[in-house]
Formats: sequence, structure tokens, C-alpha cells
Amino acid sequence: MLKSGRLHENVHECIRRGKFYEQEYEGASWVLALSYDDLPYHLKPCFLYLGHYPEDHEISVSSLTKLWVAEGLISLRPQRHGFKETMEDIARKCLSELVERCVVQVGRNGSTGTIKTCRIHDLIRNLCLIKAEEESFLQIGHSLHENESTNMFTSSMVPKATPLGKVRRLAIYLDENADRLVSSRGETSGHLRSLLYYDLREWRPTSKKLLLSPLTGFKVLRILKLEGVNEKVEVVELPSEIGSMVHLRFLSVRSSNINTFPSSLGNLICLQTLDFRVKNDLNIPNVIWKMKELGHLYLPMFYRAGVELKPSTLGHLQTLDFLPSKYCDLKDVIGLTNIRKLNIQLSSSLENLEEILKSTGSTFNRIRSLFVDIDYARKSSYEEQIRQIVSICQRIYKLKLFGPTPELPKELCNYANLTKLELRSCGLKDDQMGILEKLPHLTTLRLQGRNTFDENTKILVFSKGGFLCLEFLSVFDIPEITEWRVEEGAMPSLCRLRIGFPCGLTTLPNGLRYLTNLRKLSIFRMPREFHSRIQEDGEDFSKIQHVPSLVIGEPYDPPIQ
Repeated sequence: MLKSGRLHENVHECIRRGKFYEQEYEGASWVLALSYDDLPYHLKPCFLYLGHYPEDHEISVSSLTKLWVAEGLISLRPQRHGFKETMEDIARKCLSELVERCVVQVGRNGSTGTIKTCRIHDLIRNLCLIKAEEESFLQIGHSLHENESTNMFTSSMVPKATPLGKVRRLAIYLDENADRLVSSRGETSGHLRSLLYYDLREWRPTSKKLLLSPLTGFKVLRILKLEGVNEKVEVVELPSEIGSMVHLRFLSVRSSNINTFPSSLGNLICLQTLDFRVKNDLNIPNVIWKMKELGHLYLPMFYRAGVELKPSTLGHLQTLDFLPSKYCDLKDVIGLTNIRKLNIQLSSSLENLEEILKSTGSTFNRIRSLFVDIDYARKSSYEEQIRQIVSICQRIYKLKLFGPTPELPKELCNYANLTKLELRSCGLKDDQMGILEKLPHLTTLRLQGRNTFDENTKILVFSKGGFLCLEFLSVFDIPEITEWRVEEGAMPSLCRLRIGFPCGLTTLPNGLRYLTNLRKLSIFRMPREFHSRIQEDGEDFSKIQHVPSLVIGEPYDPPIQ
């Protein structure tokens, strides 16, 4: 777990300190405690913060870095000339330092080599909890029941609980029997800075009445993470009093069954991250423009707005997800000079788009992740507008196109940074595979959704010498394709392949046997006849028997007509 040089240093230090230090931390913990002592000052709070995540939790790095920044754990460093780092960039460097010191493990890497998820070993987490308790850094709560005679702050690793009045950061793990979100005793409300909930998907409250109202008692809260209040709870309202929590920097109600966006949210002028990707169709009042410190804004896939939203005042905005063109003038987006991730829906005609884009200067060229969605309710063709938007975002590494796009922008072949591409229900012409297979650095390709190819395309061909860098391929829910050919020399770097739900294929391509680097093949919800062919005694098994990991789900039985 530890680098050999640092391990030697830590063991030597333990011998120097004597027996008492070993007794204080039992077993291997004493070596790990020395590793904590060895951390630079700026990394220690970042490390301790990891302790609030549940055991064996896969931690989203994108979320973690935003939380670190909102907590004030990250400080700006001197900038190199001509290079502007964001606070999240610095936070990612801090995470990389923790990984190099072997106290954090990498979960998944992204297509550009960045860390997507991370985790910590159980022993490391135990150390986090011990040190966090010693320094009154954070506390773990394990449930809130009607009978609160016992201390809610319990942990086998923490010898004694911090007095409630001193708690600054609190993570609560709710079980299905919890009947409230907030302790009725309220001792912590005047001091708490950070409140994070886990396991809300399993929570079944006895009543939804005033379910979220008690949260508004935390007047100095900077962090509120309340994700996943979902189908086991009836639709709940976010109380308007939340607008009085003016110190909030981070607010996330992602995947929750919330049906209101109170106009009082406009009072939260310190917000840096607002994640409102809820499950319901709701009305968004014109108050977002007041949140001038916003760096990351996530809105629902379905919402209404009485007037145009005005994001032009959000000069710090790096992430804008999700913005229908019918609720926004694209000129307002042009002024967002720090934008890196843009998710836009073309739901109305964009007049003079070419002139507008030419006037953007370098704004759109800063975008790294672009998602263009087409409103299926509209009958207009947006093919030319999509081409214009994509053509000006030449530095993107990630591109998603959802909706009718028969022809891809030819400029894609010149995009040196493009590594991830997802195409859904695009109605691609059969000659478009020639563009895709020439993308020089593409590592991830997802072809998903009905009508991804036009109705005349029945055969999918991956040609020799095509997709040289592709490592992951997903072919999912494309019933129009009935035959797939993989020529020898295609996709030589492919490591993972996913097929399923249901494609029109009746057999696997013979060319899979040439994919010698293929390490994992996942097949889900394919017809029963297809499944019988990939069994060990089936006709197609010889094509995939070289793959170390085969994940075969249950077959799909179409409904009886």
C-alpha cells in the first residue's frame, strides 16, 4: 500500500517514538498514522474529508473536488504565465498527490487519463475517522429515529463522540427505519457548516409533511447534499425558507423526487455549485442570474421557464447543463468565457447562428465537453446548426449528439483531443462509419438508441485499420442493425465491449476472434436464440472464448402480441 521508501521511513520513525505510539494505534494503523503525520499541511484536511464517505464507497472525483472547494479546503496557487488554473484543477492536483502517497486508490480513469472515481481502503477510512474525531473535523451519524435517547453519533472506530455543539461537518447514513432528516434536539443547527446524507434511496419516511423544512434551521450551512430522495418517497416540496441559508456554497438535490424550484433560491448569492437534476418537470423562475458566484449549474432534463433565462451574468460558470434554446438567447452563452462543459437542447430555431458563433471569439473554443440534444417534439431539421456549433468547438474531448443528425461534421477528423463520442438516435447514413473510424484518438464510442442509423442501414461494418485507438465500445438498443462485420485489423486496442437491449443481431461477428486485447465482453437482454449461440456449446462461443471476462445477463423475451 505504501511506497517502499516512505514505508521504511515510517517504520524507522515508529521505532524512534517507542512502544507508546504503537499502542495508541492498533495493528497496521500505527504505520498509517505516520503516513498521515507525513502529509503536507494543505493535504491533511482533504484527506480527513474522505472519512465521511460510506465504507467501500466509489467516490466521484468531480463531486469531491467541488465539495473541497466549497468547504474552503483549496487555496489558489501562484499562476504560471499564460496558464489559468481553476480551483477544481488545483483540487485534482491535491487528489493526485494523495494517490501518489498511496492513501487514496484510483477507481476508474477517464478517456484523457484523468481520475474519474477513487476510493479509500477500510483501514485508511478508519484512520480518517480517528483523526477527524481527534481534530473535531467531522462526525458520522447513523440514523434518526423517534426514540433519540441513544447517541446518533456512533462508530466502532471513534472512542468518544464530539459534543454536538462543536460539530462542524456531519454525514448522516439513513436506514429505512429513520423517520426524520434532522435531529429534533437541534443542538448542532447554530454551528454546522456541512450536512451530507447517504442511503436516501432506501429511506421510507412515515410522512412527507414538512419533510425538508427542518433543514432550513441550519443558517450557516455551506454544504447541503440531499441526493436520491426518490420513488420510495412521494413528491416533496423544497421549502421557500431555503433562501435564508445565504452561506450555502454547494447545494445538490440530484435524482430526488422534488417538484419545486423556489424563487428564493435567488438569494443564495454565494452558491458555487447548484445541482438540480431532479426527476420531475418543474418551473424554473428567472432568478439564476442572481447567483453570480456559480461555477457549476445542473438543471433538470425537463423544465419550464416563463421568461428567458439570463446566464450572461454568471461569469465564473464552467458547467452549464441543461439549457434549451427556447429559454435562452445563445448570445448570453457567448459571454461565459470560463465555460468548459455545455449541454444545450436545440428546441427552437437559432437565427443568424453563424454570425453569432463567429463573434464568440475563443469562448466556444474553451469548451471541453459538448452535449447537443434535439427536441423530438420539433419537426425542424437542426443538422446545419449542429454542424456549426460542433465546428467551432475544436478542442472538445467529449461529444454527445442526441437526435436526428444524418451526417456528422467532417471537421471531426481534425479534432486532436476528441476521445469520447456518444451518438443516440441520430439516423446516421451508412457512409458515416467512414468518418467515425478515422477519428485519430477516439477511445470510447457509444452507439445507442433506436434509429441511431437510418432505416436503410442494416449492416454495420468496422473496417480494417479503423478505430485504431478505440478501447471501449457500446452497441445498445439498435434494432435496425441485423448484421455486424468486424474485419481483421479493426479495433486492435479494444479492451471492453458491451452489446444489448435488444439489438437486431442474431449472431456475433466472426471478427471478434481477432480482438486479442479484448478483456471484458458484456451482453445484456439479447434474444434467447442469441444467448444460446454464445453458451460454451453454442455456435458462437469459439469467437469469444479468448476473452477473460464474460458477463452474460438474462435473455430478452419480447412481449406476446
